[in-house]
Amino acid sequence: MDRAMARVGWAVLVACLAAGASAAAGAEPVELFNGKDLAGWKCFVHESAKTMPEVWRVEDGLLITGGEPLGYLYTTAAYQDYRLIVEWRWAPGKTPGNSGVLLRIAGDAISFLPKCYEAQLQSGNAGDIYGFYGLPLEGPADRLKAITHEVLGSFRGVSRIKGAEKAPGEWNRYEITVRGGTITLLINGEKVNEATGCGVHSGAIGLQSEGGEIHFRKVSLTPLK
Repeated sequence: MDRAMARVGWAVLVACLAAGASAAAGAEPVELFNGKDLAGWKCFVHESAKTMPEVWRVEDGLLITGGEPLGYLYTTAAYQDYRLIVEWRWAPGKTPGNSGVLLRIAGDAISFLPKCYEAQLQSGNAGDIYGFYGLPLEGPADRLKAITHEVLGSFRGVSRIKGAEKAPGEWNRYEITVRGGTITLLINGEKVNEATGCGVHSGAIGLQSEGGEIHFRKVSLTPLK
């Protein structure tokens, strides 16, 4: 009887601790895209007089950009540690292009990009991670790369472990976890990359306009404590 009671007591204690940890670790999701308009977002357009409605639009519940001119949409709020869900597809029947999810944006644009981390969305390369304008980034030696770009200068990246994208025109799901110095990426439920040694600071979330029409139907963030 005493052993049975002890087992019950231990089970209750474990359940309570698990529930407490879960409550402490998470919070209610924040729907960054409400499916109706661009409330909560601002826009940067590079070397163009076009305005946000000319580059980004909401149509049939989807957030859409044609990919031109270069620039990005970014949240008015800043976040440090979070789990971010982004669902995207390349426009059906059109040639897929390039884009990215910008993380921990640190300040204004320097070129067509700000100082930030990027979870790559480029068709065929979704899952790569980059740190621009001096942001620190580490990863396995066989996937860590140093890049020199004529506009972005020198920066570092971590190549994806494997591809997990669906065919262009089909919907994909990014699960991006940014916690402390680590950024972890899952695409369609499969772990495709992880970078470590990242800078820890609060910053906006961004979506790129970078060539090719891309659609987003969900952008949802859950803060992590």
